Amino acid sequence: MYEHSRQNIISADRFIKRVVRNAFLALGFIVFSLIMGAVGYHYTENMAWIDATLNASMILSGMGPVNELHTAAGKIFATFYSLYSGIAFLTTAAILFVPFIHRFLHRFHLAEDEK
Repeated sequence: MYEHSRQNIISADRFIKRVVRNAFLALGFIVFSLIMGAVGYHYTENMAWIDATLNASMILSGMGPVNELHTAAGKIFATFYSLYSGIAFLTTAAILFVPFIHRFLHRFHLAEDEK
């Protein structure tokens, strides 16, 4: 997917395309996670779709739930969804920052090879 350290650095145009592609991947992952959370809250807590989406987005962003949970199934879902959301945050950050980190390390390796 990415060029080897011994290959030349890609052009700025290709780099921007890579960044945009990763941004869309991250956005897709966030949308998938939000839908999964909304469906979970809707069916385990019998929340209206708007309330379920609000709760899912607040958990996904790290803010915490808005509505009080009443069912055991809803509490269990919220437990696992909040754990998942922490991992989703790190995954999204990795997807967004990998092109920049790779480009930096690639330049670093090329500079080392020139010495």
